[in-house]
Amino acid sequence: MAQKELRRTPETDDVQFSFGRENYKFLLIGIGIVILGFILMIGGGSEDPNVFTEEIFSPRRITVAPIVALIGYGVIFYAILKRKSGFRDTDKEQLPRI
Repeated sequence: MAQKELRRTPETDDVQFSFGRENYKFLLIGIGIVILGFILMIGGGSEDPNVFTEEIFSPRRITVAPIVALIGYGVIFYAILKRKSGFRDTDKEQLPRI
């Protein structure tokens, strides 16, 4: 059986990824902030299920932690939508003008 010969063309040599180094940095920072928000939500329960403690309603768990988690999700959203520096959008050149 004959093997196919792989040819290199200029199109295959120039591989462009959608995410750059900065995108991945922001993505990892956002994931870290989200994890920090969930860590801030931990705790507040009592050892005995029959005993109620007010500690579960602390401002850290009710207000600060969800805001921190939402900020982390915002950073992740920014990392996904941020364009890579030096990225050329070739689709715009091909659109007809109206």
